[in-house]
Amino acid sequence: MRNVKIINELKMLLFTILLGATAGAVIWLFLKEVSICTGLLWERAPAMMQVPWYPVALCAAGGLLIGIVHKVFGDYPEELPVVLGKIKKDKFYDYKPMGAMLTAAFLPLIFGGSVGPEAGLTGVIAGLCYWVGDNIKFARENKEAYNEIGAAVTLGIIFHAPLFGIFSVEEEKTNASDISLPKPVKLVFYGLSIAAGLLTYSVLGKLFGAGLAGIEGFERFSTGWTDYILILLYVPAGIFLCFLFENCERILGAVSDKVPVIIREILGGLAIGAVGMLVPMALFSGEEEMGLLIKNYGAYAPMFLIGIAFLKIILTSFSIKFGFKGGHFFPLIFACVCMGFGLAMLFFTKDVLGHAAFAAGMVTASTLGAQMKKPLAVSMLLLLVFPVKMLFFVFVAAAVSGRVLELVEKRWGNAEM
Repeated sequence: MRNVKIINELKMLLFTILLGATAGAVIWLFLKEVSICTGLLWERAPAMMQVPWYPVALCAAGGLLIGIVHKVFGDYPEELPVVLGKIKKDKFYDYKPMGAMLTAAFLPLIFGGSVGPEAGLTGVIAGLCYWVGDNIKFARENKEAYNEIGAAVTLGIIFHAPLFGIFSVEEEKTNASDISLPKPVKLVFYGLSIAAGLLTYSVLGKLFGAGLAGIEGFERFSTGWTDYILILLYVPAGIFLCFLFENCERILGAVSDKVPVIIREILGGLAIGAVGMLVPMALFSGEEEMGLLIKNYGAYAPMFLIGIAFLKIILTSFSIKFGFKGGHFFPLIFACVCMGFGLAMLFFTKDVLGHAAFAAGMVTASTLGAQMKKPLAVSMLLLLVFPVKMLFFVFVAAAVSGRVLELVEKRWGNAEM
């Protein structure tokens, strides 16, 4: 019996590694196609033909295509909290509309939507894992675990942050001060699968070229008493950006629900294209734009960057609710970094980049901490962008902001009752 148990565990380990490698290949291929098509539509095509109001026409055409997909197949992709909720609570994710899910996740990314790829890809990989559990006899009894592993692998690869993938799925709390960790055996499965996925993704990128450029981070930060005092400004600013994002989603969602499908997406494309003509850096997920901001921040006025932060939050909410659906993490990080730069530039004239890194970290941690209420996951995600020495500050800001928002929501909820 013991030998049988050991053999089964080895089979599961090998299967988990294969699952991670497959997820890495799928994610690389998807992001590579996004990169190629984005270059064709936004660089080569405009250079070859002189079309007036090209961004508006292109985004409207993209809206039409997205609207047709939504009309025929449904409102895909689902937002990341919905995907993770179904994986964790329902222990199921429907894989039958896989083609529609891939198409609906792909189109907003290449047509300028202010969204990231994580929501669509997490749903696709989760569906793939559940299909494996339904169709391969050995995997059937472990399909719930594979579903969670697939979600963790996807987030870990997209953000190049393995621990973020794990804690996004595993960090369950009754309030923002609670912390939970996966069991050691499950942690091994997560680690092997994510390692296999990242290795596959990296090898394919080296051989055939990477997909999206990836987000650029800060190499250092500077702090003094003034920075510590300004935390009293940075944390509320981050919480306010979370309030803005969630309320924009609520208001815009109520408006978009009254607009017929296809018309809704075309209107979304027209608005996104118009914003793109006026402020090009507001389009897309914000990964490449953040690198440009870090290198050229001196070319922008502080109030302009603060304004970009608000615009990015609103445009991301608008994109999601008007059909250009996708993930919100990359756009929110970019918006928070803009806010951090803007605020730091108001108070510092020397070593602005170092002080801005600290400000951006506090604002970003506060926004995501309030929005996710998962301080460990937020901390692991932001190691992608900010120096590891900021981990303590980031974790505290995320935990405090999550707790503050919980108390506010509880009080407002009781007041409404």
